[in-house]
Amino acid sequence: MLSIAIDGPSGAGKSTISRLIAEKLGFIYVDTGALYRTIALYMLENTVDTADAVSVTENLSRISIETKHDGLQRMFLNGRDVTEAIRRPELSLLASAVSAIPSVREFLLDTQRSFAQKNNVIMDGRDIGTTVLPNANLKIFLTAAAEDRAKRRYLEQKEKGFDVDYDSILSDINKRDYNDSHRAVSPLTRAADAILVDTTGNELEQSVSLLYNLIIEKLGLTK
Repeated sequence: MLSIAIDGPSGAGKSTISRLIAEKLGFIYVDTGALYRTIALYMLENTVDTADAVSVTENLSRISIETKHDGLQRMFLNGRDVTEAIRRPELSLLASAVSAIPSVREFLLDTQRSFAQKNNVIMDGRDIGTTVLPNANLKIFLTAAAEDRAKRRYLEQKEKGFDVDYDSILSDINKRDYNDSHRAVSPLTRAADAILVDTTGNELEQSVSLLYNLIIEKLGLTK
Protein backbone atom coordinates (compact mmCIF):
# COMPACT_ATOMS: atom_id res chain seq x y z
CA MET A 1 0.00 0.00 0.00
CA LEU A 2 1.14 3.53 -0.78
CA SER A 3 0.72 6.39 1.68
CA ILE A 4 1.13 10.12 1.08
CA ALA A 5 1.31 12.43 4.10
CA ILE A 6 0.34 16.07 3.59
CA ASP A 7 0.88 18.35 6.58
CA GLY A 8 0.56 22.09 6.95
CA PRO A 9 -1.14 24.94 8.76
CA SER A 10 -4.86 25.71 8.89
CA GLY A 11 -6.34 27.03 5.66
CA ALA A 12 -3.49 25.90 3.41
CA GLY A 13 -5.93 24.01 1.20
CA LYS A 14 -4.82 20.56 2.33
CA SER A 15 -8.30 19.04 2.44
CA THR A 16 -9.55 20.26 -0.94
CA ILE A 17 -6.28 19.60 -2.77
CA SER A 18 -5.78 16.18 -1.18
CA ARG A 19 -9.34 15.11 -1.98
CA LEU A 20 -9.09 16.12 -5.63
CA ILE A 21 -5.71 14.42 -6.09
CA ALA A 22 -6.94 11.26 -4.36
CA GLU A 23 -9.80 11.12 -6.87
CA LYS A 24 -7.35 11.44 -9.78
CA LEU A 25 -5.10 8.70 -8.37
CA GLY A 26 -7.86 6.38 -7.16
CA PHE A 27 -6.59 6.66 -3.57
CA ILE A 28 -8.63 7.01 -0.38
CA TYR A 29 -8.51 10.51 1.05
CA VAL A 30 -8.35 10.69 4.84
CA ASP A 31 -9.13 14.10 6.37
CA THR A 32 -7.76 13.76 9.91
CA GLY A 33 -8.83 17.30 10.77
CA ALA A 34 -12.43 16.12 10.43
CA LEU A 35 -11.80 13.59 13.22
CA TYR A 36 -10.72 16.32 15.63
CA ARG A 37 -13.59 18.55 14.53
CA THR A 38 -16.00 15.70 15.28
CA ILE A 39 -14.68 15.40 18.81
CA ALA A 40 -14.85 19.18 19.17
CA LEU A 41 -18.48 19.11 18.03
CA TYR A 42 -19.35 16.55 20.68
CA MET A 43 -17.72 18.68 23.37
CA LEU A 44 -19.52 21.81 22.15
CA GLU A 45 -22.92 20.13 22.04
CA ASN A 46 -22.43 18.65 25.48
CA THR A 47 -21.03 21.85 27.03
CA VAL A 48 -17.66 20.30 27.83
CA ASP A 49 -14.89 22.88 28.22
CA THR A 50 -12.26 22.01 25.59
CA ALA A 51 -9.64 23.73 27.76
CA ASP A 52 -10.31 21.18 30.51
CA ALA A 53 -8.25 18.15 29.48
CA VAL A 54 -9.62 15.99 32.30
CA SER A 55 -13.24 16.59 31.29
CA VAL A 56 -12.49 16.04 27.61
CA THR A 57 -10.70 12.79 28.40
CA GLU A 58 -13.58 11.56 30.57
CA ASN A 59 -15.99 12.12 27.69
CA LEU A 60 -14.01 10.20 25.06
CA SER A 61 -15.58 6.90 26.17
CA ARG A 62 -18.97 8.32 25.16
CA ILE A 63 -17.84 9.01 21.60
CA SER A 64 -18.10 6.70 18.62
CA ILE A 65 -16.69 8.00 15.34
CA GLU A 66 -17.22 6.33 11.98
CA THR A 67 -16.17 7.40 8.50
CA LYS A 68 -17.61 6.45 5.15
CA HIS A 69 -16.15 7.25 1.76
CA ASP A 70 -18.40 7.86 -1.23
CA GLY A 71 -16.19 10.32 -3.07
CA LEU A 72 -16.48 12.46 0.06
CA GLN A 73 -15.37 11.51 3.56
CA ARG A 74 -18.56 11.48 5.59
CA MET A 75 -18.25 11.74 9.36
CA PHE A 76 -20.60 10.04 11.82
CA LEU A 77 -20.75 10.95 15.49
CA ASN A 78 -22.56 8.32 17.56
CA GLY A 79 -24.44 7.25 14.44
CA ARG A 80 -25.34 10.78 13.26
CA ASP A 81 -23.99 12.25 10.02
CA VAL A 82 -22.13 15.41 11.07
CA THR A 83 -20.21 16.00 7.83
CA GLU A 84 -21.65 19.48 7.39
CA ALA A 85 -22.02 20.36 11.09
CA ILE A 86 -18.28 20.03 11.79
CA ARG A 87 -17.49 22.76 9.24
CA ARG A 88 -19.02 25.50 11.37
CA PRO A 89 -16.42 28.31 11.75
CA GLU A 90 -16.34 28.20 15.56
CA LEU A 91 -15.14 24.60 15.53
CA SER A 92 -11.72 25.47 14.11
CA LEU A 93 -10.22 26.75 17.38
CA LEU A 94 -12.11 24.12 19.42
CA ALA A 95 -10.60 21.40 17.23
CA SER A 96 -7.17 22.92 17.80
CA ALA A 97 -7.79 22.83 21.55
CA VAL A 98 -8.81 19.17 21.71
CA SER A 99 -6.00 18.16 19.36
CA ALA A 100 -3.49 19.41 21.94
CA ILE A 101 -4.74 16.86 24.49
CA PRO A 102 -2.61 13.67 24.47
CA SER A 103 -5.54 11.34 25.25
CA VAL A 104 -7.45 12.65 22.23
CA ARG A 105 -4.52 12.08 19.89
CA GLU A 106 -4.06 8.57 21.30
CA PHE A 107 -7.81 7.93 20.92
CA LEU A 108 -7.60 8.67 17.18
CA LEU A 109 -4.16 7.29 16.32
CA ASP A 110 -5.17 3.70 15.58
CA THR A 111 -8.14 4.91 13.53
CA GLN A 112 -5.85 6.97 11.33
CA ARG A 113 -3.18 4.29 10.90
CA SER A 114 -5.72 1.58 10.05
CA PHE A 115 -6.70 3.46 6.89
CA ALA A 116 -3.13 3.37 5.60
CA GLN A 117 -2.74 -0.31 6.41
CA LYS A 118 -5.74 -1.25 4.28
CA ASN A 119 -5.72 1.31 1.45
CA ASN A 120 -3.61 3.52 -0.78
CA VAL A 121 -4.15 6.82 1.02
CA ILE A 122 -3.55 10.53 0.94
CA MET A 123 -3.81 11.67 4.53
CA ASP A 124 -3.64 15.28 5.61
CA GLY A 125 -3.25 16.93 9.00
CA ARG A 126 -0.67 18.54 11.26
CA ASP A 127 1.51 15.59 12.30
CA ILE A 128 0.93 12.90 9.68
CA GLY A 129 4.51 12.76 8.42
CA THR A 130 6.07 13.16 11.87
CA THR A 131 3.82 10.99 14.05
CA VAL A 132 0.89 9.22 12.41
CA LEU A 133 2.64 7.88 9.29
CA PRO A 134 6.37 8.41 9.88
CA ASN A 135 7.16 5.83 7.18
CA ALA A 136 4.89 7.34 4.50
CA ASN A 137 6.10 6.84 0.93
CA LEU A 138 5.95 10.59 0.32
CA LYS A 139 5.69 13.54 2.69
CA ILE A 140 4.64 17.03 1.69
CA PHE A 141 4.44 20.15 3.84
CA LEU A 142 1.85 22.44 2.25
CA THR A 143 1.74 26.07 3.27
CA ALA A 144 0.79 29.59 2.18
CA ALA A 145 0.91 33.09 3.65
CA ALA A 146 -1.57 33.61 6.51
CA GLU A 147 -3.34 36.40 4.60
CA ASP A 148 -3.75 34.13 1.59
CA ARG A 149 -5.16 31.33 3.74
CA ALA A 150 -7.55 33.72 5.47
CA LYS A 151 -8.86 34.98 2.14
CA ARG A 152 -9.50 31.43 0.93
CA ARG A 153 -11.25 30.47 4.16
CA TYR A 154 -13.34 33.67 4.06
CA LEU A 155 -14.56 33.00 0.51
CA GLU A 156 -15.22 29.35 1.30
CA GLN A 157 -17.31 30.19 4.38
CA LYS A 158 -19.22 32.94 2.57
CA GLU A 159 -20.08 30.49 -0.21
CA LYS A 160 -21.50 28.13 2.41
CA GLY A 161 -23.70 30.90 3.76
CA PHE A 162 -21.84 31.61 7.01
CA ASP A 163 -21.77 35.20 8.28
CA VAL A 164 -18.01 35.68 8.60
CA ASP A 165 -15.50 38.52 8.82
CA TYR A 166 -12.09 38.44 7.11
CA ASP A 167 -10.20 40.06 10.00
CA SER A 168 -11.69 37.59 12.47
CA ILE A 169 -10.73 34.67 10.25
CA LEU A 170 -7.17 35.99 9.89
CA SER A 171 -6.95 36.38 13.68
CA ASP A 172 -8.22 32.82 14.19
CA ILE A 173 -5.72 31.45 11.68
CA ASN A 174 -2.83 33.21 13.41
CA LYS A 175 -4.02 31.91 16.79
CA ARG A 176 -4.36 28.40 15.43
CA ASP A 177 -0.91 28.54 13.83
CA TYR A 178 0.56 29.49 17.19
CA ASN A 179 -1.43 26.88 19.14
CA ASP A 180 -0.67 24.08 16.67
CA SER A 181 3.04 24.91 16.54
CA HIS A 182 3.51 25.30 20.31
CA ARG A 183 1.48 22.41 21.74
CA ALA A 184 3.48 19.92 23.78
CA VAL A 185 2.28 16.81 21.94
CA SER A 186 2.84 16.36 18.19
CA PRO A 187 3.19 20.05 17.32
CA LEU A 188 2.79 21.22 13.74
CA THR A 189 6.23 20.91 12.22
CA ARG A 190 7.73 19.96 8.89
CA ALA A 191 9.16 16.45 8.84
CA ALA A 192 12.85 16.37 7.98
CA ASP A 193 12.13 14.46 4.77
CA ALA A 194 9.01 16.40 3.73
CA ILE A 195 8.97 18.44 0.53
CA LEU A 196 7.95 22.07 1.14
CA VAL A 197 5.27 23.39 -1.21
CA ASP A 198 4.14 27.03 -0.90
CA THR A 199 0.89 27.82 -2.74
CA THR A 200 0.70 31.55 -1.95
CA GLY A 201 -0.99 33.32 -4.85
CA ASN A 202 -2.05 30.12 -6.58
CA GLU A 203 -5.52 29.35 -7.86
CA LEU A 204 -6.86 25.97 -6.77
CA GLU A 205 -6.24 24.38 -10.17
CA GLN A 206 -2.60 25.48 -10.10
CA SER A 207 -2.02 23.95 -6.66
CA VAL A 208 -3.72 20.68 -7.60
CA SER A 209 -1.64 20.39 -10.77
CA LEU A 210 1.56 21.23 -8.89
CA LEU A 211 1.06 18.58 -6.22
CA TYR A 212 -0.33 15.97 -8.61
CA ASN A 213 2.72 16.21 -10.88
CA LEU A 214 5.05 16.14 -7.87
CA ILE A 215 3.41 12.96 -6.55
CA ILE A 216 3.51 11.26 -9.95
CA GLU A 217 7.20 12.09 -10.30
CA LYS A 218 8.30 11.11 -6.80
CA LEU A 219 6.34 7.85 -6.62
CA GLY A 220 6.93 6.83 -10.25
CA LEU A 221 3.22 6.57 -11.00
CA THR A 222 1.62 6.86 -14.43
CA LYS A 223 -0.88 9.61 -15.24
